[in-house]
Amino acid sequence: MSIATVSRVQRGLHGVTPATRELVLDAIENLRYRPSSLARGLASRHHGATGIVFPDLSGPYYADVILGYEGEVVARGESLLILGTHEREESSELVLDLVGRVDGLLVMARTVPDDVVRALGRDGVPVVLLGRPPVGRIPAVRERSFESAVHLTEHLLHGHGHRRLVFIGDPSLSPDVAERWRGFADAHRRAGLEAPAPVLCRFREADGHDAALRALSEPARPSGLVCGNDEMAIGACGAAERLGLRVPADVAVTGWDDIPLARFLPSHLTTVRQPTRELGATAARLLFDLIGGSSLAESESLPTELVVRASCGCTRNDDSRHQEVAPT
Repeated sequence: MSIATVSRVQRGLHGVTPATRELVLDAIENLRYRPSSLARGLASRHHGATGIVFPDLSGPYYADVILGYEGEVVARGESLLILGTHEREESSELVLDLVGRVDGLLVMARTVPDDVVRALGRDGVPVVLLGRPPVGRIPAVRERSFESAVHLTEHLLHGHGHRRLVFIGDPSLSPDVAERWRGFADAHRRAGLEAPAPVLCRFREADGHDAALRALSEPARPSGLVCGNDEMAIGACGAAERLGLRVPADVAVTGWDDIPLARFLPSHLTTVRQPTRELGATAARLLFDLIGGSSLAESESLPTELVVRASCGCTRNDDSRHQEVAPT
């Protein structure tokens, strides 16, 4: 009895005589046979799973993106494999290994270089990028960082009269943070000012704290700190307090992401709200389109909102102003 005959019986297909079908069903019952999903995936090249590659899984931003992505995956009855690269030297090899176990891949930020992404595309692997620019014809899902950063910086320059602002964060470590820095610098240029060099640091609360300590200890102390994300901004507020400075009376502090904690800080953090869950969900939908054979998948850019609270110097302590930023 052939494997094909057993397969046809299991799937309820025609082309099997009643007597043979009865023999197969009896054998399945007696042997308590259950089909192997792994073997079926290898044979059909369908794994019923997608993969997502992140720098690491710490922090509220990543958790929210994954929730949005996972919601789409679960709705389709699929599985999700997550790989945190943690800047390991073998990150590219780990990603290539993951490709053999999934139907498609979502790659976040600079977890692997562009040449690896291009190689995946040439091999026919469905790939969507998140938080980084498109690579060739491989689509990306991003937030609108540049316009929001211009808007936020102009709010500080023109709305509050600041002339000594400093950007906290390392643009070289994240394409999105690079766009925020570019918007910060462009807003200064439009105002006839030269933006000082960013105070370089990574993106955790402790990093923002140390970077803000350095900036606020300079002889020409900045009057405002524009932080690359909310975690750094929380650290910056702690640094100001450590130096005996009040936020915003002595120094304005702004963040990015609008994590839940932002609205509950004593200074009520002014920030930019990005649709983190929708970023993940949009990326998942785009990836499933590619897996399904769509040739029309295109990059998407999602809008963001400037959320004005008290840490910039405004008098209201709640989400008083929401301003969606459209592309310029």
